[in-house]
Amino acid sequence: MRRHHGFTLIEIVIGLVIIGLLLGGVLKGQELITGARVRNLISQQDGIKSAVLGFQDRYRAYPGDYKQAQNNIPGCAACAEGNSNGQIRSIAGGDAIDEHIAAWEHLSRAGFINVSYAYAVSPETETSAPTNPYARFLRLIYDGTYGNGTSPMRHNLKTGNQIPSDMLAEVDRKIDDGVATSGTFQYSAYDGGGGGDTAPIGSGTCYVAAVLSNWMTNNPSANCGGAFLF
Repeated sequence: MRRHHGFTLIEIVIGLVIIGLLLGGVLKGQELITGARVRNLISQQDGIKSAVLGFQDRYRAYPGDYKQAQNNIPGCAACAEGNSNGQIRSIAGGDAIDEHIAAWEHLSRAGFINVSYAYAVSPETETSAPTNPYARFLRLIYDGTYGNGTSPMRHNLKTGNQIPSDMLAEVDRKIDDGVATSGTFQYSAYDGGGGGDTAPIGSGTCYVAAVLSNWMTNNPSANCGGAFLF
């Protein structure tokens, strides 16, 4: 008769330790990836904010809104020009051009951002506007599309959508107050531009209004966005 032997207690323990180490490595790897994406997002936004401030310091106007772009920005003889009313707005908002798209052309021609962009009327394309790590378009504009929907009009830099809400929560904790509807970094319902995408849903999906408007982290939504306020 053949005798069948099972695993010994020591073998089971060793197996469990190995499984634990593998799971720990996977989770740690995911944390490192998420952390890198958060840092990348913050770095991208900080770079653009610095570019806008540099442009203002040099030309005393907002990029996209500048009406002397063709005369004063090098290599910008054919650039679209705004109306210098102090607000980066769009055709839909009542301006003659989409200044929020012209802003990228002005910044790139003036040398404040490395990638070259050329103005084109909405919707945004990869040649007219930068994208976030999830391939949705950033937007620099004067509007109230941020926070809980009752926010005052002001200049803001939108991250674009398709960003998980738990990642936005981490960004908010690192640079602001961690609350989706207050401070200098808030939730935004911007649909990411370029057409063909679904706009994020705020309360109950990207953040929890009943809990100090905290970002949704326990069951994160994959389609959210934020806005850095100027």
